[in-house]
Amino acid sequence: MKNATIRNALASLLAGTAILSGTLPTGTEAAESPFAVATKKMEIDGLNIAYREAGNPENPMVLLLHGFPTSSHMFRELIPELASDYHVIAPDYPGFGASDMPDAAEYDYSFANAAGIVTQLIDAKGVDDYAVYLMDYGAPIGYRMFAEHPERVSGFIIQNGNAYEEGLREFWDPIKAYWADPSTENGDALRGFLTMEATVWQFTHGVGDVSKVSPDNFWHVQYLLDRPGNQEVQLEMFLDYGTNVDEYAKWQALFREHQPPALIVWGKNDHIFPAEGAHPYLNDLDDVEFHLLDTGHFALEEYGEVIAAEIRDFLPRTQK
Repeated sequence: MKNATIRNALASLLAGTAILSGTLPTGTEAAESPFAVATKKMEIDGLNIAYREAGNPENPMVLLLHGFPTSSHMFRELIPELASDYHVIAPDYPGFGASDMPDAAEYDYSFANAAGIVTQLIDAKGVDDYAVYLMDYGAPIGYRMFAEHPERVSGFIIQNGNAYEEGLREFWDPIKAYWADPSTENGDALRGFLTMEATVWQFTHGVGDVSKVSPDNFWHVQYLLDRPGNQEVQLEMFLDYGTNVDEYAKWQALFREHQPPALIVWGKNDHIFPAEGAHPYLNDLDDVEFHLLDTGHFALEEYGEVIAAEIRDFLPRTQK
């Protein structure tokens, strides 16, 4: 009896595995769910670039650009919320997530290169225009893409993504010191941002209900940061962030010229990109829906349902 029970349990487990992997028993057919999220890779400039994709490619496109120090993992719950009506792609930048991580001594980790990689990805997917979710590092990557082809961007969803010097407050002082003097000493002073303690702080600081922040985030992020050589990748990105500040005036002028509709959903308790960086968008963009949320840096963790609802309400206004 015991052996029979074990055999039945194994049979059930294998059947479940087959369903999860998309392989059903012979004679059984299943329609693909519009909410199914596929994880894929594409070779671009000699690198395997990972991305999550869902929805019908015939539908309007939404591009999701993640922040530091995470990956497309931060959008794991948002993607299915949008996939029934939109074609959704969320890439991992080089050195992040499941994308290749070449040695920092041999590859130029920069926001310009990341923007070029993402552009090549959506070009290969045949995307002509898109709305874009911009968060943290995703903002300068997305704005660089916007600067190259503003006609392709149908709308911005801005979540704690900076384009104004007002948003770079005291948190940025040690990083600004590194921009001014990229010495080993100033770089090493930033390694504290790459520890588990700092990772947990990023996800929980300013959050009202910490129980809504999945601890899976910590392990996912810290595993990526702890890979041999990844700290050097991150130091290169910290240093290159200074080049984004030089582009702010150009981006702001393009906002005023092209006036893409924008939805701002900003965690107002964020110490990294505080709300002082959210308000200036109102000076340059005319069609803005503005929401300050009572949460921190990774606002999707605590306000995911609210943000998803706001996005679904906003996106029809972006259709050309």
